[in-house]
Amino acid sequence: MIIVDTDVLIEIFDRKSERRLQALKLLEQSGEDIAITSLSLHEILYGHFKRKKNIKEVEEMHIIDFTKEDAKVSAKLQNQAERKGKALPTIDAMIAAIVLNRNAKLFTYNTKHFKTIQNLTLYG
Repeated sequence: MIIVDTDVLIEIFDRKSERRLQALKLLEQSGEDIAITSLSLHEILYGHFKRKKNIKEVEEMHIIDFTKEDAKVSAKLQNQAERKGKALPTIDAMIAAIVLNRNAKLFTYNTKHFKTIQNLTLYG
C-alpha cells in the first residue's frame, strides 16, 4: 500500500502543476493500493474551504484514520527526533506512524521531515 502525503495531493489536484502527471503516473504504475490519511484529508479540505473550492474526489479515496496505536508511535517518533536535535512537525510524525503501523510506503515530496525516520519507506 502507498499512502499519499498532502503535498503530493496538492500537486495532483492542481491541474496546472507540472508534477501532476508524474505523480499520477507513478501511482498508476505501482500496482499497489493507494490511500490517504484522515490528517491529509483535513489539510486538503481546509485549504479548499479557504479557497471556496470543492474537490469531492479526495473524499472518495481510501482514507486511513489515526488510531491510539498511531498516537503511541507518533509520540515516540517526535520524541526521538527532538532528542537528536531535529524538528519533526506533529502532523508529519502522525502521518509517519500511520504509514509504519500499516507496513506501507509514503509518497511525499517533503522528504526532509521523513527521511530520518527509521524503517519508514518512501515512495517516488
